[in-house]
Amino acid sequence: MVSDYVREIIAKRIAGDIVMSNEHGSALRRWREIFNATQQELARIMGISASVISDYEKGRRSPGVKFLRRFVDALLLIDSKRDWATVKQLARSLSINVGAILDARELSIPLTLAELVDVVEGIIVNSHANPRLELYGYTIIDSIGAIETMSGNEFWQIMGTTSRRALVFTKVHLGRSPMIAVRVAPVKPAAVVFHGSRKVDPLAIRLADREGIPLILSLKEDPKSLISALRNATSLHL
Repeated sequence: MVSDYVREIIAKRIAGDIVMSNEHGSALRRWREIFNATQQELARIMGISASVISDYEKGRRSPGVKFLRRFVDALLLIDSKRDWATVKQLARSLSINVGAILDARELSIPLTLAELVDVVEGIIVNSHANPRLELYGYTIIDSIGAIETMSGNEFWQIMGTTSRRALVFTKVHLGRSPMIAVRVAPVKPAAVVFHGSRKVDPLAIRLADREGIPLILSLKEDPKSLISALRNATSLHL
């Protein structure tokens, strides 16, 4: 399985490469071939004829936004039926950790700590809780996937473009391991959210206090609802 976050990054990379290419038709053909899709297969999913695909690839037509979206969506649908073989390969080439990062966003308009607590249905479990603290992004991490697949250097990838963000760890048991990782990391997040447990290890709380990081326990039903809630709440902050 590949997360929405990974699919979104790959989709934007494909569309951006086509738009920025001097030869749109050649770029369309290259991406179709990268995904091992025939013109007929692609056309069937897009609801057009193979001759139309051929016209675009030969430069007889110029792709607009609507066509590009349908084109990329079709490629991803084809790959989904092949266990995301091409998407996973592209993600690895871009140093995207497929097994650990579930979602990430950079925000132009900040989300306050108080708003974050409300969105994740959270409880602040340590003594650092400035409700006006401004967050300019978040990363949602599968803590088990991170333990199994992520190297120490990949922490920079988790942090995105700013450290003024919340790290949201799912599948947390008591939170000791994620908080130790935060403690030893060279760059610290502005806030940490745990999801998956109803209690937090006292050591994790002490480490959060020592680092001056608000530690929030989310009571959301499951990771999917957590991701959806954060995406919906920040849609106007992008």
